Amino acid sequence: MAHESFEDEATAALMNKHFINIKVDREERPDVDKIYQLAHQLLTGRGGGWPLTLFLTPEDQAPFFAGTYFPPEPRYGMPCFADILHRIAGAYREQHQEIRSQNAALIEGLRNLGTQQQASGAISEAPLIEARRQLGQAFDSHFGGFGAAPKFPHPVHIEFLLRRYAAGAMAGTPDAEGLEMALFTLRRMARGGIYDHLGGGFCRYSVDERWTIPHFEKMLYDNGPLLAVYSWAWQLSRDPLFKKTALETAEWTLREMQSPEGGFYSSLDADSEGHEGRFYVWDAKEIQSLLSAEEYPVLARCLGLDQAPNFEGQWHLCVSVPLEALAKEWGKPLADLERLYAESRKKLLAVRTRRVWPGRDEKVLTAWNGLMIKGLAVAGRVLGQPDFLDAAQRAVDFIRARMWQDGRLRATYKDGRAHLNAYLDDHAFVIEGLLALLEARWHDGNMRFAIELAEALLARFEDPAQGGFFFTSHDHEALLLRSKSLADDALPSGAGIAAYALGRLGHLLGESRYLDARDRGLRSAWGAVERYPTAHNALLLALEEYLAPPISVVIRGDKPAENWHRRCAQRYAPQRLALAIPSTVTELPGLLARREAHDSAVAYLCEGQQCRPPIKRFEELDRVLCGSEAISSG
Repeated sequence: MAHESFEDEATAALMNKHFINIKVDREERPDVDKIYQLAHQLLTGRGGGWPLTLFLTPEDQAPFFAGTYFPPEPRYGMPCFADILHRIAGAYREQHQEIRSQNAALIEGLRNLGTQQQASGAISEAPLIEARRQLGQAFDSHFGGFGAAPKFPHPVHIEFLLRRYAAGAMAGTPDAEGLEMALFTLRRMARGGIYDHLGGGFCRYSVDERWTIPHFEKMLYDNGPLLAVYSWAWQLSRDPLFKKTALETAEWTLREMQSPEGGFYSSLDADSEGHEGRFYVWDAKEIQSLLSAEEYPVLARCLGLDQAPNFEGQWHLCVSVPLEALAKEWGKPLADLERLYAESRKKLLAVRTRRVWPGRDEKVLTAWNGLMIKGLAVAGRVLGQPDFLDAAQRAVDFIRARMWQDGRLRATYKDGRAHLNAYLDDHAFVIEGLLALLEARWHDGNMRFAIELAEALLARFEDPAQGGFFFTSHDHEALLLRSKSLADDALPSGAGIAAYALGRLGHLLGESRYLDARDRGLRSAWGAVERYPTAHNALLLALEEYLAPPISVVIRGDKPAENWHRRCAQRYAPQRLALAIPSTVTELPGLLARREAHDSAVAYLCEGQQCRPPIKRFEELDRVLCGSEAISSG
């Protein structure tokens, strides 16, 4: 609409004659977006989307008309945008009293929706069981994923299934079916066109059920969580496809998305040279001209160049025949085919790099950076990649230096300027990222920063009356509604991640205020979680660790302790938080201060607040962990 209508002189003149026009960047102002998406749903009875078009009254900022996209000319039964402008201007003049009455009802409806049903009895695992059942019903057993096209990756669903498998394995009842749903989906996505087989990283979604053709935009907030789940999937299965996908996704992030200052950029556009996907698609003859006679048959068979074009007369690359199957079919060593494929990929990527690039949105958004910090921390720890941890630390250092100002976190940064007070998501996602990074590598400053952010979150976002967390701070500008966003959308719910991260930090430090805030948050959201569990996966994480407190392992010492810590990372154990703190560190917060260093390595193991005597032999630690975490590594 920006190009079709807002840049059209006649339409712009009409807009300026009758209206005060405000264009909102939903990525910088998710608070505004969340409120008016909900208002659109109440006004129209339909889900919203982008672009979102609303007409508000100046007195109360309430919308009296809402829609999404309007074309420049009438088409498909939709009026043109200019016609909408004329009608709305007339209605506002002639029906002003009716509009005010409608707005009053809308505001009341929004406030009623914002009232959560508290838990009246005991909090139970019932939503966890129901969520697993619903995901089983929604699962596409043919192509993976959940639901029909367009298909989104939904890493929160996959993480939930991996964690439920782990919880069941601890109890002696592993959910093999749920695990296979998760792994099958990850394989189909990694082989599909939603994944960039040359550069690494995932596109936003697939327009078809087979994951073949994506919407070519690449978002930081998708790739951070996907990086984590692919790393965990490799821990569980040792499937080399998962490791390869995680490595390539992390390498893409470091190569193309990290700024020189350390923060991560937001996204890559879908379009280049005015056409969606042009940067990514190929002509088969061009590929053949770039590869050797030995290389081309391997790539052509593997990536479907020997089949019909799949995107506007060209080929978007996705796996047609995996290399493992091709090696069996041709009777050739897999290593030889992998070498030829790698050489081909390198050549094509070099050529693609010289094309006109999609635009890159170089905003640094705090919340999205938190998601990528966690993804890189998990991948760095699980895959043994210290450069991933270094990149995550650079992002943390950037946030603390540029976006943490006088005890206040900022939401966005660009061109040397940080601005906008941070939202709940910003605080919650960065705390979670810091905890993941601390688990991979101890850093005094990261623990201090996590505590500072937790204190800011409680002071500015917790609802002192009903419990739970508002999306905006107590001193945020007055908007139509101060909402609590409980459900996951494109991002995990900030309320859920806040509860989960506060719970973990509370157990680690023995800080009851954090645990109490987590508990109040769960109780305040309980009605929504019970009714729609699969819409609240982030809150389910917090629920899971409310019911079964996490196991914390604090290892003190130097070289032997590093080895213990590395060996702890080999097994997928999502309910465990393992830290290795060097013996040179003498000042620690909370309960960590009691975890004293000895002459040799020692491990302190606690389940919730129940702690064992110090463990001084790794064999004993491994036996204890295996006894409580009976999880196969494949």
